[in-house]
Amino acid sequence: MAGSNNVTGKMAHGSPNFLSSGAPNLMFEVKSNTLYRRDEKNVAYEVTSTQLPAMQGVALADLFLTKNHIREPHWHPNAGELDYIISGEVIVAVFDPFSLQLLTYSAKPGQVVFIPMGWWHWITAVSDEAHLIVIFNNSLPESIEGSDVLRFTPTHVFQLAYSVNPQQMKQALSPIQQSVVIGPVKPDHSKTAENKNSLDTLKVTAQIGSATFRKG
Repeated sequence: MAGSNNVTGKMAHGSPNFLSSGAPNLMFEVKSNTLYRRDEKNVAYEVTSTQLPAMQGVALADLFLTKNHIREPHWHPNAGELDYIISGEVIVAVFDPFSLQLLTYSAKPGQVVFIPMGWWHWITAVSDEAHLIVIFNNSLPESIEGSDVLRFTPTHVFQLAYSVNPQQMKQALSPIQQSVVIGPVKPDHSKTAENKNSLDTLKVTAQIGSATFRKG
């Protein structure tokens, strides 16, 4: 009996916090927590320790993509990532910051691709439909999206660093109005027309100004 009490005491003393209020919840419906939805066939669901507090040191995303859709370029500052292909075919591209090489992998069902923590990467569907389970070695993985880096970097910084025309850069990035996560972004034809009208107005103004100058 004494031995039994000792075992019980050790188990109670070593119990993690999530057991302090009784039996933990160990089950969760993945599709009840949407990470991001582009449309019904291009969507990611997520399960972390927020949904299952007992799940420590691991998290997952359930990712669905259709052909020519992409999990946009991004990196995870606090987690490595393991991509397991359930169905379809994807291209996983990973930038190796040490060798300065872009590594690309054509991955099919039953294959996995590992992305080390902090490495820039993206996933593109090349089959009509693709399904992946994405596993992280952190229960609360963080993501830095390429779309956020681009849209929040002032355009004059691109000019200063890379000699890029800031107005052209601004126009090129104009479709990115929010975090993309799953692309492509659908073009805003009204803004395209607005930009074209503005350019036409500038051209007409320039022609009038040139004609006035020559006449004078």
